[in-house]
Amino acid sequence: MTESNRMLTALIQLRSALQEVPLPLDLPDADAQRTARTEMIDQLEDYMIPRLTTIDAPLLAVVGGSTGAGKSTLVNSMVGQQVTQAGLLRPTTMSPVLVHHPDDGHWFGQDRILPDFTRTTKATNAPYTIQLVPSANVPRGLAIVDAPDVDSVEERNRNLSAQLLAAADLWLFVTSAARYADQVPWEFLKQAADRNAAVAVVLDRTPAEAVETVATHLARMMASRGLKDSPLFIVHEGPIGESGLLPPANVADIRGWLQSLAADSEARAAVVRQTLNGAIRSVSERAYAVANAAQEQESSVTALREEVESAYAAATAAVHESTADGTLLRGEVLARWQEFVGTGELLRSLEAQVGRIRDRLVNAVKGKPQQAQRVQVAVEAGLETLLVEHAEHAAEQAAASWRSTAQGKALLAADDVDLTRASREFRRKAEQAVREWQQGVFEMVRTEGADKRGTARFLAFGVNGLGVSLMVVAFAHTGGLAGAEAGIAGGSAVLGQKLLEAVFGDQAVRSLTQRARDDLERRVGELLDVEKARYLTRVDALGVAAGGPERVRSAARRVTDERFAHQQRHGGGHSA
Repeated sequence: MTESNRMLTALIQLRSALQEVPLPLDLPDADAQRTARTEMIDQLEDYMIPRLTTIDAPLLAVVGGSTGAGKSTLVNSMVGQQVTQAGLLRPTTMSPVLVHHPDDGHWFGQDRILPDFTRTTKATNAPYTIQLVPSANVPRGLAIVDAPDVDSVEERNRNLSAQLLAAADLWLFVTSAARYADQVPWEFLKQAADRNAAVAVVLDRTPAEAVETVATHLARMMASRGLKDSPLFIVHEGPIGESGLLPPANVADIRGWLQSLAADSEARAAVVRQTLNGAIRSVSERAYAVANAAQEQESSVTALREEVESAYAAATAAVHESTADGTLLRGEVLARWQEFVGTGELLRSLEAQVGRIRDRLVNAVKGKPQQAQRVQVAVEAGLETLLVEHAEHAAEQAAASWRSTAQGKALLAADDVDLTRASREFRRKAEQAVREWQQGVFEMVRTEGADKRGTARFLAFGVNGLGVSLMVVAFAHTGGLAGAEAGIAGGSAVLGQKLLEAVFGDQAVRSLTQRARDDLERRVGELLDVEKARYLTRVDALGVAAGGPERVRSAARRVTDERFAHQQRHGGGHSA
């Protein structure tokens, strides 16, 4: 792979890495780094990557500057014909005009410099459209772009001007005697100096009596801001002819300089290399600040995600515990269970004569299908209440955690859905899940007792009776009860287990209980995962991918390594 191809690959990888870190959260410094990231991606796509692939393309000189500095008139005068609109109405230039020699037209196709801009040959104000104007008055090897004002009243024009200047091989920065000290143009010139871009400054529309004073002061300002080696051209104020052009003598110096630059392939290539190398160095250095901002975003997103995961994990654990430690064997469930098995008498029998409990159970539950159904209904209601209670609590906890940070608040306020409560459809889904679990329990009993359905005991208990007994046993699975509860709920569970063992035997009951528990836990997990997803989808929608910051740093290091490797081999500072 050639040096140029290695650098091109490194730049493409850096662009991709930057695209993967959108910085969506409004953290400190995020806004500035979002702007920097967009600028770098634009410059990589508009200038560095296309320029590196077409290193022999004409030098692109972008004419930019202050409002009313006379850029369009200057461009027309340098070319020697009307190629761009000039006038008193501001802003005048709203879509860029690129003037080139007719033989150089192939260099400016859609896949070349500024690839995202639509090409047209007609005057237009359409956004992101560039007008291509062939003119034999422009020397081969040079193209001139008339850009919007850097301080335009239109934000779109300001952004467009910055994007075009970032895509220039040469900045022709135009100001006037009245505007040369304005802050906005100097912010752009500082960027040019920082990037070591090739710059020429044009002091336009300067009255003869002000030339010496203004030019001297402007030269000092340029020197103090790192532009002492940049040429300064003076365009005297003069009458504009009927053709809309300045007198040729007024633009002779700058026009001659551009023509000589176009005619000297080595000088032209030196300008391209200077600006390209400066842009590559700048983007590789600035990428680290974006990576650091992306790291903060990733940490914040991880914290937001962990807070939600923690709230719903606690809710899931609490439901699992409450459905296994006998908590549900209280109140309505316990009352209905006692009606079904005659708990009072059987408990006394259980304490005195464990050996004969099976026979007594058969007699106790004969002909009680209605009571079994009441147990089923009570279990259903108890489970639904438990699920809703913990889903509400998890939502409250997750929302409270998010409210403690500005980014969490922003996510909570992002739409009209109230995340502080369980979803509106949760109760309905909980009811359905509980019913499906109960049907699953009955099916397990039916399947397990397939070869026992003709026995007296199976017929006495029935599928519903055995099913609710299995539910009761599952609800005391951990044996975590203490005190009086252990005597009532625990005893009830033992009765249920004895009843099941009377039909299926010890080992089968253990297997059925575990399967019922596993199925319940699975359904609870799925229910709460859907609730949790309401939060996590908002986090996912931010597009903060894990590992993004390190990919940016790695890509930036590779660009830097290629630069230094080239310098070591060639003893210079050029990248291309």
